[in-house]
Amino acid sequence: MTREQFEELVSQALDRIPPELTRLMDNVAVFVEDEPDPGDPDLLGLYEGTPLTDRGEWYAGVLPDRITIYRGPTLRMCETQEDVVAETEITVVHEIAHHFGIDDERLHALGYG
Repeated sequence: MTREQFEELVSQALDRIPPELTRLMDNVAVFVEDEPDPGDPDLLGLYEGTPLTDRGEWYAGVLPDRITIYRGPTLRMCETQEDVVAETEITVVHEIAHHFGIDDERLHALGYG
């Protein structure tokens, strides 16, 4: 799967997020990268920033939070294109949930781990 095709999958996954949630997302940007840091080669996605639940009056004038979805590990772990579509959607939802302050334990319980 080409980078452009994978970026389209990420875009489609973002489009499936309910509008009532996307309206609440604040100061966050989503990126696609080919590979994660070599220290964690199987990482599918990464949220970097300050979750909405941790922001206070001090939160102003900061760079956007960053969600990165990694193409290489996703393609390596999936056997079919349908698997890639499903895993990409799970990863996008998982990282957006971190933006909302939901931790890994809760995400695993919900099936997004």
